[in-house]
Amino acid sequence: MSALALRPVLRGLPLVGILAGLAALQGCANLQDGSVGAIPDDYRTRHPIVVREATRDLDLFVSSADTRLTLADQTRVEEFANRFRASRAAVIRVQLPQGSLNGAAARLVADNVVRSLGRLGVARSRVIVSPYDPGPMADTPPVRLSFNAVVAEVEPCGRWPEDLGDTAQNRNYHNFGCASQSNLAAQIADPRDLLGPRGMSEIDAERRTNVIGRYRAGQTTASDRSRTESTYDW
Repeated sequence: MSALALRPVLRGLPLVGILAGLAALQGCANLQDGSVGAIPDDYRTRHPIVVREATRDLDLFVSSADTRLTLADQTRVEEFANRFRASRAAVIRVQLPQGSLNGAAARLVADNVVRSLGRLGVARSRVIVSPYDPGPMADTPPVRLSFNAVVAEVEPCGRWPEDLGDTAQNRNYHNFGCASQSNLAAQIADPRDLLGPRGMSEIDAERRTNVIGRYRAGQTTASDRSRTESTYDW
């Protein structure tokens, strides 16, 4: 049928019917949905900071001729004791290899470790000394210090499950933000702060009375500046 023959037919159709037909034809088209607003693309969701309980270990390798801690191991024990006190853990374990060639030396070093922990403020009642089986393959098994603590951690970084060149949706790659989240988790002093805020402490009534009295007398209410504080008045 020619266009001239269709013209009278189109004139006879109502405008609403023509629009409905065009809409039906448009619905048959296979169009790709290019919207990405509903796709989550937050690095905090992909790499969340998780608060959980973990074991912190320190291995001190002991030779058969050792009788006490070396200077390097002494600094390691001091740092480990500081982490133990900061974690508010209940006990610290000192484990000795049993039946090994360095067993006698490990006993002497472990006694030195217990005395060092006492000097660092760890009470003897919070130190548990126990043996462990190093296994038949162990050559020089270490004296092992450990404690359980609440930690904030992120899953290991460096995972690349997708091709970096696939950027059709303009989304961040999978490993994006993992290093920043790991650094933030390592800087948290008390991981329990992520679970909820701390309670408010009581006010300092004496300090408040002093400040109000100085304010009423027209005096400055600021604290005295430290002698080491810079005023940048050069």
